Amino acid sequence: MTASAKTESTMFRNAWIVDGSGEPGFKADLLLRDGTIIAVGEKLEARVEHERDCGGKVLCPGFIDVHTHDDALVLTNPEMLPKISQGVTTVVVGNCGISLAPLTSKAPVAPLTLLCESMYQFRSMADYKAAIDKARPSLNVAALIGHSALRHEVLADWRRPATEDEREQMQSLIREAMQAGAIGMSSGTFYQTAYAADILELIPLVREVASAGGIYVTHMRTEMEEILAAIDEVALTARHAGAPLVISHHKCAGRLNWGRSRETLAYIDQLHQQQSIHLDVYPYVAGSTMLRLDMIDEETKVLITSSEPHPEMVGKSLASVAAAWQISQREAAQRLIPGGACYFQMHEDDVVRIMQHPRAMIGSDGIPHDTKPHPRLWGTFPRALGEYVRHRRALSLEVAVHKMTGLSANTFKLGNRGLIRPGMAGDLTIFDPDSIEDLADFQEPTRVSKGIEAVYVAGELTYDLHGRVLNRCGRFIARSMPTN
Repeated sequence: MTASAKTESTMFRNAWIVDGSGEPGFKADLLLRDGTIIAVGEKLEARVEHERDCGGKVLCPGFIDVHTHDDALVLTNPEMLPKISQGVTTVVVGNCGISLAPLTSKAPVAPLTLLCESMYQFRSMADYKAAIDKARPSLNVAALIGHSALRHEVLADWRRPATEDEREQMQSLIREAMQAGAIGMSSGTFYQTAYAADILELIPLVREVASAGGIYVTHMRTEMEEILAAIDEVALTARHAGAPLVISHHKCAGRLNWGRSRETLAYIDQLHQQQSIHLDVYPYVAGSTMLRLDMIDEETKVLITSSEPHPEMVGKSLASVAAAWQISQREAAQRLIPGGACYFQMHEDDVVRIMQHPRAMIGSDGIPHDTKPHPRLWGTFPRALGEYVRHRRALSLEVAVHKMTGLSANTFKLGNRGLIRPGMAGDLTIFDPDSIEDLADFQEPTRVSKGIEAVYVAGELTYDLHGRVLNRCGRFIARSMPTN
């Protein structure tokens, strides 16, 4: 810093600090200078440009949304109101094998169409990083490289496993992505673009990620009856590659699977004795993805979120559409495709049990480009704090914040984020624990939550109680490397 550079500092007074570690909260002041936490303690004294009385409200690290499909949204809508309004200051993009880099203008194939197809222009992660830095979103972006994006770019036919030459091409793209700052790779063998990929294809790719210090994140092949075999497959892949594993949006889907989270979590704990395994979870009993015939069973409630041939049916249940057309739900789904849907597949007890698991992090998994998206896009973090902390008391405040901050930053190697400590980044969220609540629901899924009083990114006031995005100070953040 030059002698003439301006020093920006803020003192937060009378805050209830929940520091992201999971430890009990405490009352203190916090001093922020030039985007960095300088001091935390009682009755701090310093000359500052700004002072804010928190009035006993919670001051915690900014929330980290570890599971997003915001890859295009951060470029097309850099204010990022759906996330910053929840107190989120960092999003992890590129989940489920779906990323914008490397992805160019080949004819789009689902599920890559979950992203904005007009943005298929990034031949490398370095290009995507440059676009993020140019757009300057309101929050930070950490990126995974998607396995399905790699296959779409390299394979002439994604309906088969990759050849040795194709694997080598994908490994080269992974090396470039990791050098450009990607935090790891995601896969989604649940989807048609990667279903043919076996562990012989995946292990060399994940090994490339592991050699660069990255993480392997995966939407497993199934979350229904064969879920234990799916867990085996991803654990074996990560273990042989030497990479830490995150199982995406862990759930026990389908009525026949309800209650099996006891079994799956016990099995994951057993495997964790040999390797690092974490989970992410969203606080809803409904999931959301493409409209798929294999997910229609005439029993599960299905809500239409988008439909290219029949946009007038968005927001209706599949059962009501089928009844109006006097056909089966499967036939109705066929007419509505391509489209998206919410599937009410989970049992509340399983959702709570998974959220309570000590290595489970909170992630929204929202799909921004649905016409009428799942409310998790706008409500995940306030819902966890309002519904599951305050109302149900399923989680303590400190544990819930840990699952949104410190645990997430440590698992994804996001460096100086996720904790309130001197030297950590000035990404902070202030909220009222007595009023925080998600207002987005399946009828009105884009309503802003209440109870978030202020959000700071890089030390700058970014979002306030009046629902305004005041600054855009986010950037692309790379994984942190261990120091010797």
